[in-house]
Amino acid sequence: MLKFWYFFLLLRLLMQPLDANPGLKVRITQKGLDYGKEIGLEILKQRIKEESFPDWSGREKSGVGDVDYTISGVRINTIEFPDASVSLIPGIGIKLSTQRAYAAISVNWSIRTWLFKDSGRATVSISGVFITAVFTMSQDSTGHPSMSLDSCQMSIKGVEVKLNGTISWLYKFFTKYLEKPIHRSLDTHSCPNIRQGIQQIDAQLRTLQVPTQIDAFAQIDYSLVNSPGVFQSYIDLDLKGAIYPVGNWTDLAFVPAPFILPNKSDSMLYFGISEYFFKSASLAYYTAGAFNITIAEELSSYFNVTTETFGSIIPEIAQYYVEARPAMLNLRATAAPMVSLQPDTFTLEIHASMEVLAVLPDSTTQSMFTVNIIANTSASLTIFEQKLIGSLCLNRFQLFLVDSSAGFFEVSLLENFLSYVLRNGVIPAANAKLKKGFPLPNLDQITLLRPVVKVNEGYLLISTDIDYKL
Repeated sequence: MLKFWYFFLLLRLLMQPLDANPGLKVRITQKGLDYGKEIGLEILKQRIKEESFPDWSGREKSGVGDVDYTISGVRINTIEFPDASVSLIPGIGIKLSTQRAYAAISVNWSIRTWLFKDSGRATVSISGVFITAVFTMSQDSTGHPSMSLDSCQMSIKGVEVKLNGTISWLYKFFTKYLEKPIHRSLDTHSCPNIRQGIQQIDAQLRTLQVPTQIDAFAQIDYSLVNSPGVFQSYIDLDLKGAIYPVGNWTDLAFVPAPFILPNKSDSMLYFGISEYFFKSASLAYYTAGAFNITIAEELSSYFNVTTETFGSIIPEIAQYYVEARPAMLNLRATAAPMVSLQPDTFTLEIHASMEVLAVLPDSTTQSMFTVNIIANTSASLTIFEQKLIGSLCLNRFQLFLVDSSAGFFEVSLLENFLSYVLRNGVIPAANAKLKKGFPLPNLDQITLLRPVVKVNEGYLLISTDIDYKL
């Protein structure tokens, strides 16, 4: 019985990673799949037209004896998929099908029989191409999405060869002996060529930067937490979506809460960014010291930071520092900013300590006073150049005196003054860092079109179309 419980515990531990909630969801809708199909087919057509095909030779039996043939210089001039469609098979993958694809190919040919030999150019018309291919999606051991060909069927309704050469009266008789090997070659090689194309897409997916460094302070983990979910009208990718200090991938003490994307299909892509993502970012930047700011000369465009400045609003400081001296403000976060996402509202509550120091004639500093700060800010978010850009605005501000070299004093006037400092010095400095943005997961040559950002309870929703530059 004890062994049974050990086995049950081990099974539960193994299952836990599969049940992990994502910090970030990516949804690809049918609209996105249809656009991807058009881009994929254009890429496929370009590659096929540029591809070099091997020459081949063979022998066919005829009523007048053996026909030896050679086909070389194969060049695809036209290839079209007028009725191609892409659909989803829930729980399995993506189905691509076409029934009326056609192509026009030019080749060099030569035939030899015991009666004659001839050679020239030929135009090959291929019509009624039927293809059905099913691709499955999974995740590899590194958390990258992976794609493979699950099944492929192909048939060709017709292959017509028109020869150009010197013995025209024999062409109609012998074209069928060239049509047959061409038909056979297409039947044999088409699905392997599709498999090779999927392998190239899979290789590109593996180039996605799953761990990505954002800046000098933070790095992000975009690895999949489970295999892609394939449903009737969309594909969901669940990503870890956690941010860590640079050089430290230690698991976070908190976990993401589950969230569900709305049932929408107007856009090609939907990004759901959970509160967990922003909390991990807050902790990472706090741990890396990114919120620690020293304010001195950089505020000179707003006011002079001196002991006289503070003495004008705090009489005790004016009495203590008779001669005006330059001052410095050391702002230090005392905890990671608290993040809250509510409908149409993104707020950050910042807990910090601010020490104000006088700069003495010998360039040393002397602490004037220290205060604790609680500031409530709201954040507006936009998308620019594939990055999520944030901007803070101060809502409320509270001040508490902790220590003072000049003794106790009322903080109400100081609170108003430092509120001004925050609005015109600290918040702009923080926004300058936030302006660098958080990179969203993307492939090369893809641009987000008309992204819309909406704050929901517990997560941020980005709806966007995409543009792919061939």
